[in-house]
Amino acid sequence: MLLRSKIKDEPGFQYVVENLDCMSAAARRLLMDQPWIQDIQELEHQMDLIAQGVALLQNQDNNKPILTIRHKFMELHDISSTLQSLSGGLLLNEIELFEVKQLARLYREASQAAEAIGWDQLPYSQSIEQTFEILDPDHTGMANFYLYDSYDERLAPIRKQLKLTPDDANLFSQHEAIQQEIMVRLSQKLYPLADALVAALNKMAKADLLLAKAQQAIDWSLCRPTVNIESSSTRSYSQLFNPRLRHHNESHQLRYQPVDVDLHPGVCLITGANMAGKTVFLKTLGIAQLMFQFGFFVPASSAQMTLVEDVVFCIGDQQNEMNGLSSFASEIIKISHTLERAETEHLLILIDEPARTTNPIEGKAIVQSISNILDRQTHCTTLITTHYSQLNLPCRRLRVKGFVESLSQVALTPENINQFMDYSLLPDNSDEVPHEALRIAQILGCHEEMISQAKELLQ
Repeated sequence: MLLRSKIKDEPGFQYVVENLDCMSAAARRLLMDQPWIQDIQELEHQMDLIAQGVALLQNQDNNKPILTIRHKFMELHDISSTLQSLSGGLLLNEIELFEVKQLARLYREASQAAEAIGWDQLPYSQSIEQTFEILDPDHTGMANFYLYDSYDERLAPIRKQLKLTPDDANLFSQHEAIQQEIMVRLSQKLYPLADALVAALNKMAKADLLLAKAQQAIDWSLCRPTVNIESSSTRSYSQLFNPRLRHHNESHQLRYQPVDVDLHPGVCLITGANMAGKTVFLKTLGIAQLMFQFGFFVPASSAQMTLVEDVVFCIGDQQNEMNGLSSFASEIIKISHTLERAETEHLLILIDEPARTTNPIEGKAIVQSISNILDRQTHCTTLITTHYSQLNLPCRRLRVKGFVESLSQVALTPENINQFMDYSLLPDNSDEVPHEALRIAQILGCHEEMISQAKELLQ
């Protein structure tokens, strides 16, 4: 499973990826091809590399070399197709030879800057030096490429004659033939260096991506998670936050509240009033897991996390007009498929208010059956949000604390209502879900008769 296949599962994760400041197209390609990491040692290695990058970036003495390295990344082109031609023994043209020289120059200069700060991601390469010497016979050190006179003793005199008689077709033909011979010789000299050039491109892309992840970790206050070895271990987060929502709130001068939570294998029911952030909480957990297993630091002040085979989102309106399925039909098909996968796979399953679009009697029965089945799959961790009360389930329950009226005289409006919400998660052994809808509607000044009739009907 590659990152490109998961990027659209959750817009919040797409936001993380799109705001990663990679300097080169090669790094962006590498990012999209990042594999889903399920090996603990490999994951720890990736975390070590990001931590090393964070330390380098935070050391102000490194500012100038880091700036040099990043400038080289900005100049880097993704010449994978050219290197593929070289590896296949094809003849390179003048433009492709220029691309190879440019790669060698950029790697050489970035490697020197990396060595100055003790960063081992761009090690010295004799093959890169050799490539640069082949394509820079006059030792100019310049970025451009030219079929220099020094490549063939016949070039200088024929070029001199062409300046005097530029319309001489015979001279022009001879000149072209000599240049073609030179490109053949240069290509042949470069064939043995093809693998080293491919490695150089990939090393620069990887280094660019690592610095981007490290910079994002600093800018967004992400943390390095602790990796739990056992799949049955508890997940624990302190100050877990949703990057996209937090940045939105901060840009609009709105309060954002991170949450603390411990999660255990099996099923956990999440209840809370409308607008209590239950759906956002599920999405945030999914984003954190995706970031974790694609080799990012995670959005929390501290985190203990467990590897899974996949994150399954059953969130939002699943209606599909193209195949004629209703919201309920699309949702229940996806949940059914998830139940089948949970029998054999280690999953993080996030289900937001299942069966909310069907009649409440059947809906409650469906939620109970889903929860009962998934609670048996102790190798999976499942979170289900619901508004249904009196669910006869033995699983763990958490409740979002919810609406807290201000003691001040500030008027409550749709624009400021989130200032009065407490998104903390509390243990809850009750079979009842919070009943705050009418209370909030009344405080917001909604239609009085609607509220009064609703209260009478409840009684």
